Amino acid sequence: MPRQAKLIILISTLLFGLFACSPSPQPIATSTFVPPTSTSTPIPPTITLTPTVTPLACLTQLGRVGSGSLDTTHPPQQYLIYLPPCYDQRTDLRYPVLYLLHGQTYIDDQWVRLGVPEIADKLILSGQAIPFIIVFPDDRYWNLVAGPGFGDRLINYLIPYIDQTYRTLADRQHRALGGLSRGGGWTVELGFKDWQLFGELGLHSPAIFTEDAPYVANWIAAIPPASWPRLWIDIGDHDSELGPTRQFENILAGMEFPHEFHLFSGDHTENYWSQHVEEYLRWYVQGWLPQDKNTPQP
Repeated sequence: MPRQAKLIILISTLLFGLFACSPSPQPIATSTFVPPTSTSTPIPPTITLTPTVTPLACLTQLGRVGSGSLDTTHPPQQYLIYLPPCYDQRTDLRYPVLYLLHGQTYIDDQWVRLGVPEIADKLILSGQAIPFIIVFPDDRYWNLVAGPGFGDRLINYLIPYIDQTYRTLADRQHRALGGLSRGGGWTVELGFKDWQLFGELGLHSPAIFTEDAPYVANWIAAIPPASWPRLWIDIGDHDSELGPTRQFENILAGMEFPHEFHLFSGDHTENYWSQHVEEYLRWYVQGWLPQDKNTPQP
């Protein structure tokens, strides 16, 4: 055999032996998870390898809107309700609740048509808001004389029913009330008279009831300063309710009641409200910070 061929065979043999004796770069411990052997310290029973599989899976899904009716009231109190992503899976959690009241001549779907559920999904799924429930009470019987009024049905029947039926955080700190137009008028009356129930009030182009005007200052004065709710007011610069809303805001300023007042461009229409729905929801959720282990996390 030629000397050159013998030399090549010798070098190849040496290289093969060198690599055969060296550790392979593929099964490096840092790149592959190795389950603990029977001699390893056991994992505590309170820990699992996949503690968030269910929440992460359901957080790829949207919340849902359902409906209900309280037939114990006259007329029956109907409502729509938004339940956030993971509500059905995370049965260990309880949620803040936002009650949104619609305007006159409309029904409980007005806020839904304005895009509230979609924006709530966006904020929750992106981690910009903790999950929360939204209730849309129906006030379609606003022109009926007979039977208890909407305010009575909401305060004495619907809110207790929602707290008993759904996994709410049933305290003032985690319950907000807001409304547009006539719903804003109801928010003024119920939010200040029944201040023990609500930690946040949102007035969106409020049509404050004429009969309530003489009492508003007294209602506000009766609230202990330590219990003043967070308060938001907004209205369009061409809104027919701008004058009364300005007067109401002056009362608040005179009593040094903390509040936000926003004068936007627009009038008293759904087009105006739909432009600001996301601002509204972002404001409401700012007041809800996790307080304990039962408060849902983003």
